[in-house]
Amino acid sequence: MSELLRLITLQDPNTRVVLLGTAALGVAAGLVGSFAVLRRRALIGDAVAHAALPGLCVAYFVVGDRSFPAFLAGALAAGVLAAAFVAVVKARTRIKEDAAIAIAIGGFFGLGIVLSRIIQNQPTGNRAGLDSFIFGKAASMVGSDATFIFAVALTITLVVALLYKELKLTVFDRDFAVAQGWPALAIDLALMTLICVCTVAGLPAVGVVLVVALLVIPAVAARFWTNRLPTMLLLAALFGGASGLLGTVLSATLPAPAGVLSRGWPTGPLVVLCASALFLVSLLAAPKRGLLADLVRRVRLRRRIAIQNLLRDAYEHLEPRGDFGAAFRAADLGAGPAHHDEPRRPFERAEALGLIQSAAGEYRLTGQGQAAAARTVRAHRLWELYLIHHADIAPDHVDRDADRLEHVLPPEVLAELEARLEGQVPPGVPASPHALRGSALS
Repeated sequence: MSELLRLITLQDPNTRVVLLGTAALGVAAGLVGSFAVLRRRALIGDAVAHAALPGLCVAYFVVGDRSFPAFLAGALAAGVLAAAFVAVVKARTRIKEDAAIAIAIGGFFGLGIVLSRIIQNQPTGNRAGLDSFIFGKAASMVGSDATFIFAVALTITLVVALLYKELKLTVFDRDFAVAQGWPALAIDLALMTLICVCTVAGLPAVGVVLVVALLVIPAVAARFWTNRLPTMLLLAALFGGASGLLGTVLSATLPAPAGVLSRGWPTGPLVVLCASALFLVSLLAAPKRGLLADLVRRVRLRRRIAIQNLLRDAYEHLEPRGDFGAAFRAADLGAGPAHHDEPRRPFERAEALGLIQSAAGEYRLTGQGQAAAARTVRAHRLWELYLIHHADIAPDHVDRDADRLEHVLPPEVLAELEARLEGQVPPGVPASPHALRGSALS
């Protein structure tokens, strides 16, 4: 507990360095990753990250010693080269972008492995510390490393703020940007540069293998919660920063199993795992796009469709009598005792909603139920008439199509249908354009 308190209060200088670096990296990755995901450039970060390894090796050959600025410069140059390779292959050949990215990842990373083995076989090869860039080693960051990452994150944030309008237009409608005379290619290159810079800056913290996860996961998690770009950018930055903070805290406080992790829990993988946990929470619990919300919507829609089908069946059964308050039985609507129990559930739900009343095995539409049934039948027949008169579909073929759409027609679409059919249908519920169908509840 004392160690956790010491960590939260930032009393440990090394902890302050790591927290600053990982949190700043997470914020920057969230911002850039949002545009990369929306522009479908997420895997470019993976190609850049894997291409960074040969750049690190070449920088070591040039400098002859471990130099953090030189390593990052080499990694950035190799990353830009990989991104340019993907762009040229996609533009000049018939190879698709995903295949070009795969070629870049395999080719550059393979070259990097060969060069790193050459360095490790040298007498001074261990001084290069290439393993910390491959797998990440945030705990070994020093003040200058964290300061550099923070400066990169601040620069990325400022660039995103300055180019927000341009990036937004290019991401969502590049063709319109070109038609309006905007330098769409230059804006695309600026986004690619931001991806490269953010990817390279993340190498010391999470490494070549995992840096693309930090670039993509917070942005995808944020996308579940909103349809607005400013909100998505804010959430992605918060998710990325929170992942960096939580991963660092867990790495510093979790006790390592004896004999399993002699050096404690690695910070980089824990940062990515925290981001993955936020993604899973978003995937499940987001109010509009989450799986649970989608399941609830599907169940509600299925129940609403069943009730509306019941009301429509009852209306069409009673329509020849002209008395919509008359009694009817479930068997009259195809839901008798011989059927499965499931078709009877709409009767129970409709009664609970006050749409029908039951007595002695018979049912009656309430006033509210008659109004709801009339609205449902009207929507169904308006759509049938539209398909017949404006889509030239035979009257005996429109019932199924109308049955699929009547449950989801918004009021404005119904108003449009009425405008299109003005003068062709009387007020109220129009007559059926074909023989009344045999009803069946779903």
